[in-house]
Amino acid sequence: MEYLNANQKDFYGQNGYLVLEGHLASDIIVKAHDEIARLSLHAATIDASDDLIDLEDTHSRTSPRIRRIKRPDLQSSFFNALLRSEQILGPVRDLIGANVRLHTTKLNMKKAQYGAPVHWHQDLAFYPHTNDDVLAVGIVFDDMELDNGPLQVIAGSHQGPLFDHHVNGVFAGSVDLAKTGYCDEDITTLCGPAGTLTIHHGRILHGSAPNRSDRDRQMLFFEMMAADAFPVAGSMTPFESIEDYDRRMLCGEPTLQPRLANIPIRIPQPQPASAGSIYEIQQNRKVKT
Repeated sequence: MEYLNANQKDFYGQNGYLVLEGHLASDIIVKAHDEIARLSLHAATIDASDDLIDLEDTHSRTSPRIRRIKRPDLQSSFFNALLRSEQILGPVRDLIGANVRLHTTKLNMKKAQYGAPVHWHQDLAFYPHTNDDVLAVGIVFDDMELDNGPLQVIAGSHQGPLFDHHVNGVFAGSVDLAKTGYCDEDITTLCGPAGTLTIHHGRILHGSAPNRSDRDRQMLFFEMMAADAFPVAGSMTPFESIEDYDRRMLCGEPTLQPRLANIPIRIPQPQPASAGSIYEIQQNRKVKT
């Protein structure tokens, strides 16, 4: 154990999530806000989402509205360095082992008064793997409180089934919480000040409500997996070649031997015609947030 203690690891194993309040120093948060502002300038030059930015439905060039900055690690040397820092990888190694591979990164922009929700889902529904040592590290850049669209989870749901995320036979990227057997009383809301780190398991049910407050809630997600977790055919994980896949190693050594675990999976196929970001996919299903 490098960063976490035994109680924290046990809590993650039982509940499927962890919150590390104030994990990052204030100077990192200040620099992150500067980088977000720089990357956001692009929105004023486009009318529709592109490879760099995902836009809110109400966006215009004169009133730019961003709901996601795509792959911030490829657009910013600062975010790339943060991804590879010991402050991020240390806790991850404590949970899934020394050999860690990147899946993807995304910066969700829940801006004040209009930030879009993310409906209930499980990450492994999008990218089933041969085992479930798969997680997402969230970095909170603005205080995350009850009224500005905080991350919400169903504690312990990572130990249950992988629910059907399809509608009329087409992958829709979300579930109706009521049909899973869970209800509002089962929801745990993850709050914390800027600099807080959240970690959630790839099978845990989670989502977030819209931001109806007058405060932003911007949150960066680094999605990672153990190096011996390989995508199943039909997964939404891009896999161009083993060389490309191995370039995603963040620490430790790659392997050609997948570890097969007895876990529930579903294939996210067929994809909807409007497949893109999770926001676009989830438009194919209107669910209670």
